Amino acid sequence: MAKSAAASPAPAAPAGQPATRKKTVRPKVVPPAPFVEPAEVTENLPPDRLNLIAQGLREKSSAKQAIFRATQAAFTLLRQTSQQLCLELTQKVTTDADASVKIECLPVNEMEFHIRFSGDLLVFVMHSNIVTFPDDFGPLNTPYVEADFRRRFFGHIMAYNFMADSIRYQRLNDPGYLLGRLLINIDSHYFLEGVQQLELPDPDMSRSTVTAESLRLFVESAMIAAVNNDLIAPPLPEIQRISVKQKLENQQVSRGSKVGFNFSNQQQF
Repeated sequence: MAKSAAASPAPAAPAGQPATRKKTVRPKVVPPAPFVEPAEVTENLPPDRLNLIAQGLREKSSAKQAIFRATQAAFTLLRQTSQQLCLELTQKVTTDADASVKIECLPVNEMEFHIRFSGDLLVFVMHSNIVTFPDDFGPLNTPYVEADFRRRFFGHIMAYNFMADSIRYQRLNDPGYLLGRLLINIDSHYFLEGVQQLELPDPDMSRSTVTAESLRLFVESAMIAAVNNDLIAPPLPEIQRISVKQKLENQQVSRGSKVGFNFSNQQQF
């Protein structure tokens, strides 16, 4: 019986060739970055941005908050004056004329109230934003405003005239008309621009301070302008057709519209 063959040894490398060796991978050495001398600080660097922001907040933002408070106080006084005026008119009209005529001052919210009288509705709205105007705007060229840049910014109260039935019957396409814009500055001085029926003051705001008397004059003038501007019926060809949409939305095409408001943002003196 033949003997089992022993494990054969690994084959030897062929003659004339060296044995293969495993290579060792070494990490690549990165040379250090060259040293750079720090640049010298020059005096022409831009100013500190935080200081600029803080300065802007101190000057403009603080001023605008003060203007908003002045406008809010003027609007509160305007509403109180309007309530008193409506009460006096109601007593006078019901005593001397027709007891069915209603004159009402209706609060809406902190920044809006209405005056309803006859077929008219005055809407007074205080805007929350503080605004300014181009340099050629009336009061900006006066010495009073030029003496303090904060007087260039204003809170504003708008007075619109609508037909009372437009709101009552929700006739959404009925127009409203701007009667006046009351501008209030940081000193509680005012500038009024609007239709020519208003008692518009001198552009020099230094003599125009917000008082109950000046605000009452504003409301009285707005009511007079609205009362004296009657509704004009549209021409017949304009109301020959009515859409289903107009009918469903209660849009009466025969409604009248007001004409005759002449708006003037600056008065000549």
